[in-house]
Amino acid sequence: METPKITLITVEAVVHAPVEKVWNCWTSPEHIIKWNQASDDWHTPRATNDLRVGGKFLSRMEAKDGSFGFDFEGTYSAVKPNELIEYSIIGGRSVKIIFSREGNNTRVTETFETEPTHTLEQQRAGWQAIMNNFKKHVESLS
Repeated sequence: METPKITLITVEAVVHAPVEKVWNCWTSPEHIIKWNQASDDWHTPRATNDLRVGGKFLSRMEAKDGSFGFDFEGTYSAVKPNELIEYSIIGGRSVKIIFSREGNNTRVTETFETEPTHTLEQQRAGWQAIMNNFKKHVESLS
């Protein structure tokens, strides 16, 4: 039996805010529900986050018209405050997020294993759109 090839995609943004603020907005449910969508017709009505190795998170992602929704959930495998988060999504795919200080800014780099349902470009575009919404949210708090 052939092992399926793992493909990784990386998305990133430089957020004009200090890493502590960026980390808080990335990890706090009250912020997650404000930025975690790829388009304006979607939203995250609820989120939970137990940010520790072995802890679980869940973001309920739904179309605003109620036509579709799903739970994006997983378990943390590494957490280094203001530096690194690694987790596995239900189904086994892994995600790694690096938070890098760049003066008063923070570079957020997210690398994830792809899934077979959507094209690589669709996945890249969707995850980058969420990253862009995150950047916009954090910078709107200044």
